[in-house]
Amino acid sequence: MTSRNNHVFKGHKTLLGSRYVTYGEVELPIKYELFSKSKDGFDWGYNGSASIQLAFSMLHQLSNVEFAKEFAPQFCQEVIRSLNSRDWILNASDVIKWINENSDDIRLEVQSKSVSMSMVKPPQKSKKTKRNVVKDVCRELSITQKNLAEILEVPEGTVSSWAVKNEIPRLGKKAIEFYIQSRKNQEVVDSYKNFVKLLQSA
Repeated sequence: MTSRNNHVFKGHKTLLGSRYVTYGEVELPIKYELFSKSKDGFDWGYNGSASIQLAFSMLHQLSNVEFAKEFAPQFCQEVIRSLNSRDWILNASDVIKWINENSDDIRLEVQSKSVSMSMVKPPQKSKKTKRNVVKDVCRELSITQKNLAEILEVPEGTVSSWAVKNEIPRLGKKAIEFYIQSRKNQEVVDSYKNFVKLLQSA
């Protein structure tokens, strides 16, 4: 059986604010039926309810319900709060070590003896440069602000004003997310068509 301490937790926050957490490359269950602290899913980098929800789900993945409920606030305070970037990775072995260090009676299926505490935290920020959400979106999609305006069917000046204010209104974010999803779907369709062509020519 593959040892779970070889797995990692990964967090990713999209440019438009959507948040995803995986464990072993599979989406981490929120477990609302066992612990309902937040109705907004997971978050990190602070001590809010969504961060405590994440703390519970991570601890529950490697311990039990009682332990996860009791220690979720502490784990949030000591670990989740420090994950203050869009992307982060946390070794399961380090989470297990934290659990063992904070429990007198719980004994996990996976022990992490002689594991050095090497939680992978976001890189230290050197000179903080303020990011621009509009420019980041355009860079990620490999388009210009003019292209973005054409895609959203809004005046180019509207997109320029978003860039100046460094914010995109909620409907604009929804439209961009819809465009990104449509583009991904089109890539799947194109791949399928190419596969069919290969079959037909074989």
